[in-house]
Amino acid sequence: MAFELEKINHAAKTDPAGFIAACDEDYNHRIRATAEKIIANLKNSPIVLLSGPSGSGKTTTAMKLRDELSRQGVRSHSISMDNYFKTVRPETVPRTAAGEPDLESPLCMDMELLNEHFTMLSRGERIFVPKYEFARQMRTIEPSLSLRLGKDEVAIFEGIHALNDSITGVHPEAFKLYVSARSNIIDSREEYAYKGTWLRLTRRVARDYLFRGADPTDTMRMWENVRHGEIRNISPFKNKADVQLDTAFPYEPCIMRPIAEPLLAHVPEDIPYQELRQVGPALSRFEPLDLAYLPEDALLREFTGGGIYEY
Repeated sequence: MAFELEKINHAAKTDPAGFIAACDEDYNHRIRATAEKIIANLKNSPIVLLSGPSGSGKTTTAMKLRDELSRQGVRSHSISMDNYFKTVRPETVPRTAAGEPDLESPLCMDMELLNEHFTMLSRGERIFVPKYEFARQMRTIEPSLSLRLGKDEVAIFEGIHALNDSITGVHPEAFKLYVSARSNIIDSREEYAYKGTWLRLTRRVARDYLFRGADPTDTMRMWENVRHGEIRNISPFKNKADVQLDTAFPYEPCIMRPIAEPLLAHVPEDIPYQELRQVGPALSRFEPLDLAYLPEDALLREFTGGGIYEY
């Protein structure tokens, strides 16, 4: 679906709190419906596979599902599949056509161990989730988590490659969920005012700058490779999902404008991905909203900070 720029700006000017509340309630309603489907699938598998491209809000979605499942009487555990990355070794790391390490490749994941752990959890056996240190690009000796599922408990495995054939082909019985900011925003001429992919880029630029110490230029330089990786390794598997959840919010550019506009203002002249030059000017078309309007449990808090969830 597409949102409309003029309606967004009108709502942001006349009733910002009500506008945001209505959008968030729509998302929460879809979270509740997804939780009900996960519970219905428990007879088949206690495993939930949650996938989506960068900046989709996978982590917050996983935690919101955990909370909603708890309200419906089902205990759940959220596990980041990032911990299943293999230690990076020059002689074995997959590489791009240019010969650079391709850290977006599913070959970087220990699929064998993941599938073994899914089987063990389904049998009621204990697993020890590995721990990966991104700073050193290697696994540590100590595991990050010890887990055994009780009766009618759920394990939510969240990661960009969760719906890859190497997993779903072995465990088709698992519940499969794909999340992404998919809705575009159009103007009165029905032209793009802001694309769903731009929403994700804006989120990532803000998050990387605020919480990961990354210069916006570095994030933007990587974006073309990130998009290529998504097109090759993530998007082709989205139709395997039992549920596809759109995490785009109509009010989002209004909230993100005061944060991201200054960060997007200085796109380097030599940036290879020319579309990035359109994002900053496009963001300036939206009515800015103060971050104080954003609820503490909103998905966007994953990228702006100040929320109730820990990342």
